[in-house]
Amino acid sequence: MGKNKKQAKEPSSTIALNRKARHEFFIEDRLEAGMELEGWEVKSMRAGRAQLSEAYVLLRNGEAFLFGAHITPLPTASTHINPDPSRTRKLLLHRAEINRLVGAVERKGYTLVPMALYWKRGRAKLEIGLAKGKKEYDKRADKKDKDWERERARIMKHG
Repeated sequence: MGKNKKQAKEPSSTIALNRKARHEFFIEDRLEAGMELEGWEVKSMRAGRAQLSEAYVLLRNGEAFLFGAHITPLPTASTHINPDPSRTRKLLLHRAEINRLVGAVERKGYTLVPMALYWKRGRAKLEIGLAKGKKEYDKRADKKDKDWERERARIMKHG
């Protein structure tokens, strides 16, 4: 008997996470986008040299772009190219997805936040969150809830 393909599927490997995104924003929806990359960027990402902490996504002329993502070039990068670690990278999305995002961002006041960078079937993918910003009191309430959950787990563990 052959194995079920869904059981044989290996988990996608994460390259970089934007941990501050959940703290700063309410994430309403998520999308997966491909990225237009150069060869040295792919090699650096395979080595785990990518950061999304200061990155953001903008929509211009019906296209999506990733700004501020930092991919550190490897020291073995070719000498005939000039690697720019924080260059603007085009995101690959379907037209219908871009139109939906444009409507949400321009009319409803949402923002696009890069959440995670990962490998999927040998291709680099970026998870984008459609988000609204949190106010300071929302952040305090989230921290209070998280602290209470931690304390409750501690109480339950020790009886």
